[in-house]
Amino acid sequence: MNPFPFRAGGRAVLRRSLLVALLAAILVSFVAAPLAAAEPPDERLERLERLEQEVAALREALAQLAAAAPAPAPAAAPDAVELAELARRVDLLAEELETLRVGEAAVKAEVSERGFGPAASKIYRAHDGLSVGGYGEIVYQNWDRQRDDGTPSGRTAEADVLRGVVYFGYKWSDRWLLNTELEFEHGSTGDGGEASIEFAYLDHLWRDELSFRAGLLLIPMGFLNELHEPTTFLGSRRPGVESALIPSTWREVGLGVHGEVGPWTYRTYLVNGLDAADFSAAGIRSGRQKGARAKAEDLAWTGRLDYTALPGLLAGGSAFVGDSGQGLRDPAGGRVGRVRTALFEGHLEWKWRGLELRALGVRGSIGGVAALNRARGLTGLRSVGERQEGGYVEAGFDLFSLGASANQALVPFARYERYDTQARVPAGFARNPANDVEVLTLGLVWKPLAQVVFKLDWQDVDNRAGTGVNQWNLALGYIF
Repeated sequence: MNPFPFRAGGRAVLRRSLLVALLAAILVSFVAAPLAAAEPPDERLERLERLEQEVAALREALAQLAAAAPAPAPAAAPDAVELAELARRVDLLAEELETLRVGEAAVKAEVSERGFGPAASKIYRAHDGLSVGGYGEIVYQNWDRQRDDGTPSGRTAEADVLRGVVYFGYKWSDRWLLNTELEFEHGSTGDGGEASIEFAYLDHLWRDELSFRAGLLLIPMGFLNELHEPTTFLGSRRPGVESALIPSTWREVGLGVHGEVGPWTYRTYLVNGLDAADFSAAGIRSGRQKGARAKAEDLAWTGRLDYTALPGLLAGGSAFVGDSGQGLRDPAGGRVGRVRTALFEGHLEWKWRGLELRALGVRGSIGGVAALNRARGLTGLRSVGERQEGGYVEAGFDLFSLGASANQALVPFARYERYDTQARVPAGFARNPANDVEVLTLGLVWKPLAQVVFKLDWQDVDNRAGTGVNQWNLALGYIF
């Protein structure tokens, strides 16, 4: 039964009917807003069903109002404008009710905000108060028994609860919020695993063009250091370029600003520098300080700029520049020096219909490496690289985008990457050919729904030393 009956007969009746329907819509919006946490599940579901029926009745009333309106009516006539506005509000109410029924993560599973993954972005869409989300990854890896040079690899197949993450956020107001990520790796801290705070920051959302951020911050470089939830990237394992060169997940303590100006988005922070005392021939990864009693005698700047004007396009670059000496001394007691460290990358992503393309290039440089090697006692092939470089290209296509299923994705993909953490070393030292790596990854990704992913892939791993070990991987991931 329609709860908003009316009799067509002139503009006054039309306006009165519009007013009744609009008041009903406003009432629905105010009643629906607190349902997510204020009632027991059974009562909440019953009330949601009643509200959905009322929204359906509103739509029926709108159709009758439109039919009763004088014709032909100019598009800009007052009654036509009011009808269009009321229709828009009813559609928004329907979306809000769907959100309350299935949850924020399900509705917004592919939406990233303010530089964070879909689940980590929930706090920005939440009402005031607590927000909870998370993700997980479980990976099976099976290596070949032999290296490329025919010697035994010594590797055995491995199943690993790689990551279990919980996001806790709290929104005090529309401008002030806290967002945190707590990560548990490898299933148990008693068997090689660890628990870490991946990020913990305060945001002051002053305006779209300029907001303020401080705390333990993700360095805004590459694709995966900020958006590393398993549904956001292809492949069971993260690209080696975004592990060896951009040491994801990379976070440091600092403060800065972020915002959006037209088609441009940016983030720029001042953070504590890396610690060169832990650099190695494998790169700067071990020099991350992660907010754990971080040495802050030397600081660094990092920034990112992206262009997003066209649907599906992301093009931009980022940088990290600063000193990493942190007061390190050589065996004679003298200071090693500044150990200037710079990392630059450019990236391009394009999503069009079912097609997904990514490309990324990175180059890094470190100053004063000869003195750093002496202070660290590094000789021969063990030198820290004065230059590191690499990149990758990746392509995938969602077969279900051709019409098989709008709610699922089935993506065969290929990725080629090459990187070298010792692209150049100081005179008197040698490059280790094992650090010059090429990887070809071929795989298949299936998403039965936007929040769940299954991945299967094979990797051909080569290096100049001939010690690469091929492998195949199986993974499952989820976000909530």
